[in-house]
Amino acid sequence: MTHHFDRPPLSVCLLRLSAIGDTCHALAALRMLQAAWPQARFTWIIGKPEARLMIALLPEIEFITFDKSALTAGLLSVRRSLAGRRFDLLLHMQLSIRASLVSTLISAPVRLGFDRRRARELQWLFTNERIAPGGREHVLDTLLGFVRACGIEPGPPRWSPTLPAAVLRYADGLVSAGRPTMVISPCSSHELRNWPADRYAAVAAHAQRAHGMHVVLAGGPSASERRMGEAIMRAAPAGIVNQIGKDTLPELLGLLARSTVLLSPDSGPVHMATMVGLPVIGLYAATRTARAGPYLSREWCVDEYDRAARDFLGKPADQVPWTAKIERPGVMQLIGVGAVTAKLDALMAMRRAGGPKFAKIRA
Repeated sequence: MTHHFDRPPLSVCLLRLSAIGDTCHALAALRMLQAAWPQARFTWIIGKPEARLMIALLPEIEFITFDKSALTAGLLSVRRSLAGRRFDLLLHMQLSIRASLVSTLISAPVRLGFDRRRARELQWLFTNERIAPGGREHVLDTLLGFVRACGIEPGPPRWSPTLPAAVLRYADGLVSAGRPTMVISPCSSHELRNWPADRYAAVAAHAQRAHGMHVVLAGGPSASERRMGEAIMRAAPAGIVNQIGKDTLPELLGLLARSTVLLSPDSGPVHMATMVGLPVIGLYAATRTARAGPYLSREWCVDEYDRAARDFLGKPADQVPWTAKIERPGVMQLIGVGAVTAKLDALMAMRRAGGPKFAKIRA
């Protein structure tokens, strides 16, 4: 459905708290609205971890941070920030009862949410207009439904983040001049989506041997991520740099902007890489590439979701609900090292031939 505004809205509130990847998708929709409504002021209510990334990249946006770990205190903080304010439009882009509770603090005559079929956790009770129903589509395309519902036909997505100079200097200290750089971000937020450490090490060895690549491990400071990094380092050849737990999210984005390729399972960094034009070799068996893969790199992903559906659920992927996750022990071992190195070889051959034509971030 399309809302017809008498005039372009001057104040818009975007509600998307999490996760990192989904806030990257939301930014693509936000950029299209900014282009169509240059006079509008945008306020984004966002989770604390995601704010650490987005606030550094979008100086023109007002951010209000919600602490998801402290519901009552978080709601009171947002209430104080919004006291006496009224927006022309609320974009309620989060399917969670927690986000819908936050939405009750936002005053706006137009409250746009998901269509009734997809409005899980009772989101439809907190909105008065809905985007058009969608089918089996990528998460980013779903969020672009909010742009269409505002009467704007989306073009190709663009993110245009503003990377601080300090972030790019940090990245320049990690990449190797004159050598292509592979970043391996080995962990998802769900451990059953992670690939085995020895397989990452095997790909790193191939990247060094076949393509002369500099390899950097990246990730957060959690104990599980540190253990993964240590296991990869034990199995990998010399020369790999382990940065796991040593950078901020903006610094990681800077590293991705300066690199040649990212290797990662379904995780936030695959969508961060897309924002800065970095090709991604994604590892997908527990989740669908077509729904959750890196938007501009789906051709470079290794996708064993259909095989996982047949092996673990006893049916082909086209008979499994679109949002279903097959997070079972052993599912990621369906992805072989050879399939990944073949993607890397093809990508590097295309790079030598002058592609892929992603819009890389420059200093």
